[in-house]
Amino acid sequence: MNEQVFRTIECSDAAISADGLRFVTVKSRALRRRADVTVFVPEAARGMSNLPIVMLLHGVYGSHWAWALKGSAHLTANRLIETGVLPPVALLMPSDGLWGDGSGYVAHDDHDAERWIIDEVPALAREVIAECSVRSPLLIAGLSMGGFGALRLAGKYPRRILAAAAMSAVIEASQFDALIEECRDAWSREAGDRDVLGALINTTAVLPSLRIDCGLDDPYLESNRELHRNLQHLGIAHQYAELPGGHEWPYWSATLEHTLRFFGDILHSTENDA
Repeated sequence: MNEQVFRTIECSDAAISADGLRFVTVKSRALRRRADVTVFVPEAARGMSNLPIVMLLHGVYGSHWAWALKGSAHLTANRLIETGVLPPVALLMPSDGLWGDGSGYVAHDDHDAERWIIDEVPALAREVIAECSVRSPLLIAGLSMGGFGALRLAGKYPRRILAAAAMSAVIEASQFDALIEECRDAWSREAGDRDVLGALINTTAVLPSLRIDCGLDDPYLESNRELHRNLQHLGIAHQYAELPGGHEWPYWSATLEHTLRFFGDILHSTENDA
């Protein structure tokens, strides 16, 4: 009998081209360790100023390369940019801090995965992408654990994020207990870190534009529906959609186009208002 060496293995899809991708490793003060980011800047963005930053957050067991090399995110974005649906943007796809099976993108006792995402990754964009600046709009989307992160950050940092989207989102931190091997005792217990709704209602500022979708065969469908109903009851504006598919890459690869079109509408509207 072969002994199982690794609890989980995530492999990139060799059929997806890596053309145009850059891979960056930095030493993060927030994480107190090295961290990785996959970067994509389309040719159409060359020479622009204040280039918008679209950050894509991965799920449990994954890392920085997952959105590109399992989900074709850079290819989808480039196609939408070429057709004018999405204005040129920089795609930044960071690792979550690589704690255990997944950090939840929250602060832990000995490192801060939230500060890594909200502070350091945008700073990295400004360091390595000439077209990005402190005036670059920030839009954040994520799948599963990344959706949990994107929506929480939208509630906690509404003045810094233009729009946020979640695909198949984990809604409450307690849902991670069925997914990760480690104990969450060291995770932040603040209301805005325990569940998405707590983060979205714990602010007096105007929330960013929000989009939420979930597959009809997804195990988190009912919790996403409940979040949708609660947001409706509270009068919090958002887009909500249920689409065919489950908690899997074919769904996320397909629904990313809807998310990027949503971001495109917002960015085009912002350009028109300027």
